Amino acid sequence: MAWALDLDGVVWLEDEAIAGAPEAIAALRAAGEHVGFVTNFSFGRREDIAAKLERHGIDASNGVITSAMAAAALVPSGARALVCAGPGVVDELQRRNVETLDASDPAARGVSVDVVVVGYHPTFDYDRMTAASTAVRNGARLLGTNDDSTYPTAAGPVPGGGALLASIAVASGVSPEIAGKPYQPIADMVHELLGTDGIMVGDRPDTDGRFALTLGWEFGLVLTGVTSRADLPVDPDPDVVADSLHSLVSEALSRREPGR
Repeated sequence: MAWALDLDGVVWLEDEAIAGAPEAIAALRAAGEHVGFVTNFSFGRREDIAAKLERHGIDASNGVITSAMAAAALVPSGARALVCAGPGVVDELQRRNVETLDASDPAARGVSVDVVVVGYHPTFDYDRMTAASTAVRNGARLLGTNDDSTYPTAAGPVPGGGALLASIAVASGVSPEIAGKPYQPIADMVHELLGTDGIMVGDRPDTDGRFALTLGWEFGLVLTGVTSRADLPVDPDPDVVADSLHSLVSEALSRREPGR
């Protein structure tokens, strides 16, 4: 069985690992389970995310899939992109031989581009929104890494990539394409990496739960991120609800023990 694990709110909150998460992942691997890490957080490069997992004692094993990777896969090689996002998006586009222009660079204003790619970045401002929406009104595709309204932190939710994308969509009058969870582009990458049977574990029913439906997998909801027990019931209905990844994995593996 395959396990696709969201990161923010499941494995960590900002820079702190959630209690028991590294041990749960180690237990899955010891049991021979296939594990992948699927995140809508597009700001960091895939190597940065793998390194962060390693710092928490978690073997990434080439199992990281980000919404930046999914977005870049939708842009043809040789295209020109205006980037209103972080270094993770720039890196993935350049891997595909896409020319990247920074939306904050005055020299990029008025330059014809094929696509505007939007993802979470804390330096987003009015000038970037203006440059991005102008390019879209001039004919560029509008592509979002994800449409998450918030991003979980230890201090509570903050505006996510979807909030930034929504401002550009409203300003340009164009509905964006979305690459990340819960949409098909990133589902295709998960199926390629992990196969067609598994469980998606996340903390957001609107993103991770809907993504489980897109994958055709079970949905495991953990209560260490944006969803609390007070929010239950939620839609879509999870196949399993657990206080944490550790408790979910412990219960799942215990059911496989002889005599259980």
